[in-house]
Amino acid sequence: MGFIVERALLPWAQRVKQRANLPVRLSWGAGGGSSLALGDFEQPSVEVRVRDPSAWPLLIDPRLDTLGQAYVEGLLDVDGPLTDILEAAHGLAQHAEPEGGLLGRIRRRHGHTRESDSEAIQYHYDVSNQFYAQWLGLGLVYSCAYFEQGDETLDAAQAKKIDHILRKIRLQPGQRLLDIGCGWGALVLRAAQHFGARCVGVTLSQNQCDLARERVKAAGLQDRIEIRLQDYRDVTLQSDGPFDRITSVGMFEHVGLDHLAAYFGHIRGLLQPDGWAMNHGITSTDPNDGETALGGGSFIQRYVFPRGELPHIGTVLRTLQEGGLEAFDVENLRRHYQRTTQLWCEAFEANTAQIKPLVDERRWRIWRIYLAGCAWAFEHDEVALYQVLCRPAGQSAAGLPWSRRWMYA
Repeated sequence: MGFIVERALLPWAQRVKQRANLPVRLSWGAGGGSSLALGDFEQPSVEVRVRDPSAWPLLIDPRLDTLGQAYVEGLLDVDGPLTDILEAAHGLAQHAEPEGGLLGRIRRRHGHTRESDSEAIQYHYDVSNQFYAQWLGLGLVYSCAYFEQGDETLDAAQAKKIDHILRKIRLQPGQRLLDIGCGWGALVLRAAQHFGARCVGVTLSQNQCDLARERVKAAGLQDRIEIRLQDYRDVTLQSDGPFDRITSVGMFEHVGLDHLAAYFGHIRGLLQPDGWAMNHGITSTDPNDGETALGGGSFIQRYVFPRGELPHIGTVLRTLQEGGLEAFDVENLRRHYQRTTQLWCEAFEANTAQIKPLVDERRWRIWRIYLAGCAWAFEHDEVALYQVLCRPAGQSAAGLPWSRRWMYA
């Protein structure tokens, strides 16, 4: 260790001080007996304790994925406010890469089959319903909330988000609604109870499907809502008939860049000629559909969302048109997702004692750093969230309202 400190750590720490001046203290050895400061702060807010020598190469030449790897695998521990930890991690990664981290903008393509998509969904969503219930809120809504005033509780904002979507698609009593990626059923429950719709919800998560069916039964809505464990591609016009309305909330991130036009085309094929669809999903802010910079995207691919791919909003609009849909209204809810993930992160931290018995230490670390990283990424325009209201292309606009006021009535 003395050789490493002499030849690598000391010069490296000095460079970090000069370039970034981070409020970080790095310690190692028995009882943390040796330490270095990475900035000129009397009381550093972040303490990094190296537990295993294999962490050193990841620290000295850091990216967000390697720093995340060292934390997730237990090679180091980190103490301090999560916001300070994330700022310090980005400071390290930013000053380690040339050109401000632009090398992290890598375009990836993944093979997407029914089997691989199902495996990816189950990996992410089938942790346990109890795990998600500790930080998602009472409605179990795992997507961006809508803060009309900015001071709503998470549960209130999630209810407003669902109503915001259902108003946008002009949902009417008796209409048939398909919810692609229905999660634990919050949207179809609201659509049936308060809008009088007849709903089909599909998911690839067994845990979500089981609980959503229980919630439908408890609400006495079995005659209005059907929950299926089914790939959206297996919902067909021949077997299910056309739908008046289709929603896809927080699902198309799993579709894959090369399959977006086909995805939108499938939605178009299931819609009535005068139908409406809503695509609500996370997008990249890189015009070239690149992943999140500084290695953040690589961390998410490895530990959180296998085979996930984020398109730029420009790609969304192009492929949507290629699929036979017209984008009628586009709304950026990036700051709403920042607030949502911030509240998720706060709940995750507050309920740590209840969460840790539900998962192993490694998975707890993955989700802790992932949620905090998401809040940071949305705050700093690394990723965005768009709602795109659309309808079959080539339709007359006669009879439609001239303003957007009807979305807020």
